[in-house]
Parts: sequence; structure tokens; C-alpha cells
Amino acid sequence: MTNKNQSKAEEQKDSQVDSEDVSTESPASDSQEQTPAEEPLTIEAQLEQAKEESRKNHERYLRAVADWENYRRRMTREKEELRKHVTASLIEEFLPVLDNLALGLQTAANHPEAKNVAQGFAMVGDQIRAIFEQNGVSEIDPLGEPFDPHQHEAMAHQPDDTVAEGHVMQVIRKGYSMDGRLLRAASVLVSSGPSEDADK
Repeated sequence: MTNKNQSKAEEQKDSQVDSEDVSTESPASDSQEQTPAEEPLTIEAQLEQAKEESRKNHERYLRAVADWENYRRRMTREKEELRKHVTASLIEEFLPVLDNLALGLQTAANHPEAKNVAQGFAMVGDQIRAIFEQNGVSEIDPLGEPFDPHQHEAMAHQPDDTVAEGHVMQVIRKGYSMDGRLLRAASVLVSSGPSEDADK
């Protein structure tokens, strides 16, 4: 009986030793497994990669240049629009001054003793109008022209035997436009055609 027990105990020890050997060998085998190294790029592949990167950089450069050009144009346009707006506002402030100057010259024409003074003021008026023209301002003086509601303001309609119906028979106050934009409509009297008495 004792011999059998001894033999069983020895078999169990042998099996434990074998299992320990297997467990100690498995990590070693795992450590020996390595990932395969990446193959280096060929000269052709590197060249294609460099070309692609150069193309992307060129596209980014072109986009940056286009953005800058658009920004520059927008700023130039906004600056010009601001200049025109400020100029138009300033000219509108000057229009009543020019009107009063014209009225003063009409009054002075009836006084020969004020001829020299009137000539001086007339020169000032000419200088103001020259500045207006340099900034794209044009006078609207539609005497004898067909009435245009877009540029003229009818103060009244009166019969006139010499002016056709619907035409301007008198300009009360001149109008002004700047680069096609109306600053002030011309105040006018419009002919309603020959009077009834003339028809008879």
C-alpha cells in the first residue's frame, strides 16, 4: 500500500513540474514574436508624396491671394462709397448757400452801383459750381424741357401760350444730381397749354 501511495505522489510532482515548465516557456515565446517593420518608401513614392504636398501648398497660396484681393477690392469700394456719401452730404449743405447767392446776384443786377461787387460774388458762384463739377455734380435746369417727375418737382400748373403742355415754363429753383443720384429735384412751373381765351 505504501509503495502505491509513493508512486502516485511522485507522478503528481512530475505533472506539476511539467506544467510549470510550460507556463514559464510561453512568455518567452510571446516575447520573441515581433511586428514586421514597415518597408521604406521608394524614391518614386517619396516624389509623388512631395508633389502632392506641393500642390496643396500652391492651392492654399492661391486661396490666400484671392481672399486678399477680394478684401482689397471690398475696402476700396467701401472707401469710395463713403467718400461719395460724405461729399454728397456736404454739397447738399451748400445748395441753399448757392441759391441765396444767385438771388443776391439777381437783386444786384437791378442796382448798377453794385456792379463790381456783384461781379465778385458771381466769380465765387462760378468757383463753387466748378468744385461741384469736379465731384460729379450736375445742375438740373429744365427750362422748356418736358416735365420729368423723377427730376422735377411741379410747384404749379399754369396756362401758357408759348410753352407746350406738360413742359417746364419756369424754373423756380435749380436741381442737382451727383453721379446719376438725385440730390435735389428742380422746382418748376409746368405749362398746362394755351389758355381758354387763346383757344377762342
